[in-house]
Amino acid sequence: MNDFSDMNDLAFIPLGGTGEIGMNLNLYRCDGRLLAVDCGIGFGGRDDPAVDIMVPDPAWLVERRDALEALVITHAHEDHVGAVVHLWPMLRCPVVAGPFASAVLRRKLAEAGLSHDVKLITVPLPGRHRAGPFDVEFLRVAHSIPEATALAIRTPHGLLVHTGDWKLDPNPLIGPPTDEAGFARLGEEGVLAMICDSTGAQTEGHSGSEADVRRNMAAIIRGLKGRVAVSCFSTNLARIESIALAGMAAGRDVALVGRSLRNSVQAARECGYLEAIPDFVSEEEAGFIPDDNLLVICTGSQGEERSALAKIAADTHPNIALGQGDTVIFSSRMIPGNERAILRMQDALTRRGCRVMTAEDHAVHVSGHPARDELKRLYGLVKPRYSVPVHGEWRHLADHAELARECGAQPFLVEDGDVVRFAPDDAGVLPAAVPVGRLAVDGNRLLPLQGGVMGARKRMLFNGIVMVSLAVDADGRVLGAPRVSAPGLFEADGPELPQIADELARGVNDLPKGLRREDDSLADSARGLLRRALGRRLRKRPNVEIHLLRV
Repeated sequence: MNDFSDMNDLAFIPLGGTGEIGMNLNLYRCDGRLLAVDCGIGFGGRDDPAVDIMVPDPAWLVERRDALEALVITHAHEDHVGAVVHLWPMLRCPVVAGPFASAVLRRKLAEAGLSHDVKLITVPLPGRHRAGPFDVEFLRVAHSIPEATALAIRTPHGLLVHTGDWKLDPNPLIGPPTDEAGFARLGEEGVLAMICDSTGAQTEGHSGSEADVRRNMAAIIRGLKGRVAVSCFSTNLARIESIALAGMAAGRDVALVGRSLRNSVQAARECGYLEAIPDFVSEEEAGFIPDDNLLVICTGSQGEERSALAKIAADTHPNIALGQGDTVIFSSRMIPGNERAILRMQDALTRRGCRVMTAEDHAVHVSGHPARDELKRLYGLVKPRYSVPVHGEWRHLADHAELARECGAQPFLVEDGDVVRFAPDDAGVLPAAVPVGRLAVDGNRLLPLQGGVMGARKRMLFNGIVMVSLAVDADGRVLGAPRVSAPGLFEADGPELPQIADELARGVNDLPKGLRREDDSLADSARGLLRRALGRRLRKRPNVEIHLLRV
């Protein structure tokens, strides 16, 4: 186990979000004290079909929580703030955030019953906060959510810049542009290392402006007939405002459909945003508005099964229906891993007669992350000695590292668990990594992704489960017929289950008497007999549960 034997150093330790998309959890270590930055969720995909939501495993940090000064949140996206309610009870440290992120967090904490437990410190933007040896300055950056921030972290060993998620948008519509003068000031002060967003490192040119989307959205919606539904990320308030303004300009009433959208808009209004937008129409009212006069903003842009748009596509939503002559606009990008779910939803909408418009064929979305020209501009302002690409998969990190080298910074290409020491000696990646992992959010529980419960669930998903109730006498001979249940493998009224039950009974009765007299031995033997019988029929190895009753 790694410890703090070298107390006088400055290091960066990613526990989530480096080498992957989502689940951001970063640590800075200074002279034996720790500062955590962001605490986000990720989503299960093709590799983890039994999991909806994942969070980083904080076990290594929990063992050292006495050294943890605070958890700082850069912005309110779920992949940066969504795991706070799940992991804070293990960390129990102050949480520091800007006004909008604090408003979003307060709602999450209230829903989780943690409002009175968490010390939530709201820092005005721009602003500063001191946490032990870490002097943290919040700089405003443009992103696809209000009040995103970069962090200038001053320590006795030097100045670090943690960019968070950002872009250079000259007209982000809500909030100011990225504080380029502030970054230039840091560059003049002298930046030891920049830990920087890599999501757009493979994209040439510039990411584009929200102002362009607003103009395009107004032109598109003005020319549409029938009902119009637009799906976007619920925290992209500039996009929500653009969609609402476009709908109003086209003579349409605008409804919000989806809980996360309503929560985001309520938090925005608390912070003084969306003042130009009147109250939205309720879902119930929307059902009675003429088709040509209705625009719906809804959740579900990533194909989420329980989202509003998924229910609309399946025609199971209680208030909103779409069909022939209606239009659905996906004002978002496909997050890697969600492609199949999104395409299934778009296919279902098309089958219902809807016209589907996406960012691939219409200018209805721009990224919230910097493309290569923006990255080069930031490196020119900050002039860091070292660079650590984060927030991306390996291909993004590698391209970012090469760009950083071209811009004069020495890059360190790392992934979750690696330890990058910046001072006091020459910087480098330490040979020993810290343990990292993922936990599945299962209701109100956190389960190891590779543990027994989730492993069994994944096996059941692909191979099924067979349950048998077996009554035997004192000598271990079967009484009556075993009861066999195999949902998802055999039809309940089919011929296979009685055949398997009969074969199992004969096999058990043929076992040596010594095996039949011990419950554990008998259950193990019955399990083996059942697996062989199933293997011959299914060519699978389902989970097998034996319930043995000796009478």
